[in-house]
Amino acid sequence: MFKNAIAYVTRKGLKSFIIFLVILVMASIGLMSVSIKQSTNEMVSSTFGNINSSFLMEINRQVNFGTPRGGGNVKGEDIKKISETEVVDSFVKRINSVADLVDGELIETPQTEQNQRENFKNAVMITGVNNSEKETKFVSGAFNLIEGSHLNDQDQYKVLIHKDLAQKNNLKIGDKIKLKSNLYDADNVKQANETVEVEIKGIFDGHNKGGVVAAQELYENNIISDIDTAAKVYGNTEDTAVYQDATFFVKGNVNVDQVIKTLSKLDIDWRQYNLIKSTANYPALQLSISKIFAITNQLLIGSLVFAGIIITLLLTLWMNARKKEIAIMLSIGRTKGQIFCQHLLEMILISVPAMLGAYLLTNKVGTQISNLILDRINNNILNEIAEKAASSQLGAGAETEGFTKTLSDLSIQVDLQSLLLVGSFILLVLVIALFISSYQTIRKNPRELLIDTK
Repeated sequence: MFKNAIAYVTRKGLKSFIIFLVILVMASIGLMSVSIKQSTNEMVSSTFGNINSSFLMEINRQVNFGTPRGGGNVKGEDIKKISETEVVDSFVKRINSVADLVDGELIETPQTEQNQRENFKNAVMITGVNNSEKETKFVSGAFNLIEGSHLNDQDQYKVLIHKDLAQKNNLKIGDKIKLKSNLYDADNVKQANETVEVEIKGIFDGHNKGGVVAAQELYENNIISDIDTAAKVYGNTEDTAVYQDATFFVKGNVNVDQVIKTLSKLDIDWRQYNLIKSTANYPALQLSISKIFAITNQLLIGSLVFAGIIITLLLTLWMNARKKEIAIMLSIGRTKGQIFCQHLLEMILISVPAMLGAYLLTNKVGTQISNLILDRINNNILNEIAEKAASSQLGAGAETEGFTKTLSDLSIQVDLQSLLLVGSFILLVLVIALFISSYQTIRKNPRELLIDTK
């Protein structure tokens, strides 16, 4: 049987080559589709895993208008109630403050210089956080730590600053700077007049993607601090401060939706707050992922169906040409099952080099093609978001970065699991195609087949 299969495949070189090309295309598209999905899953899991297992506590702006400046006013005691529940593994709470950079100069652009107010010419935006690595601006990629280390809940009077701000003021890690309460800041309701000396623990990078009006919107003029620093410039402590929001990370595989439903029973004034899944703050990312999966599913199913139809048609034509050969096989005692298996073996002999070729081809050009697809998807998504942002006057600060965050790039590398999966799909398609194309021929007896060949 094996020798006969090899003999037919080699003797009918042109026919074998045509099927080889069809299977090569089908396998290449299939491997690329499966590998893109796998690469997407790996990137989401490694880079954005925390987003899928967390939820955000923020103010309900329909009834809670926040601070005088419009920031969040989440109570620390309410954050504590949620953080102490069994389902919460860890949490990040944030304070937004404004303070003057003493004896320092801000980064300016021609646009910000025109709009700079005298009382805020040295004012920087401060984000106080108990874990800067999980802070939104770092998770979204707006900020990227390039030197030093992140802040943790043990730090006191430590900060991270932008590399451009550090360079302009000749600062480095370990240096100390002073931050002073700004008496003209609307959120400084206690009219605190504190000066806090802080140590630089790390330096980050990142730049605005759009134009800005005020200097405080520039990423370069943002400072990430520990909780105590951000609270003190407003005359508060960690316990008395009001928080912009808090993000909670659930344990293990606990369902986030169920957690949110359960927490609604806590003794908290829920009219003042909303609990939302963190993924809601990354709409572009979610769209990017869902569209990648949708396209790859379409490519995989489409390639299998289209190739299956083509192979079925080709095999039907060739089976008609092999009626005499099949009749002779039946006459010398070959069973119909043996004949079918030989034909299937012929297809497998053609498929093996086709799969190898698809493997090499996908590894060679898969990354380029996948990123072309990803770029097209991202451009469409970002254009839609840009239109919505323009109509809603969405700001250009670092807080909005998550809304436009998408998958950046995909690296395709076909592994054994993907090869076996696609190979199994192809084998199934070949079996079905061969059954459909050979059914009318093999079910006849030798005499009927010989009559049909006359």
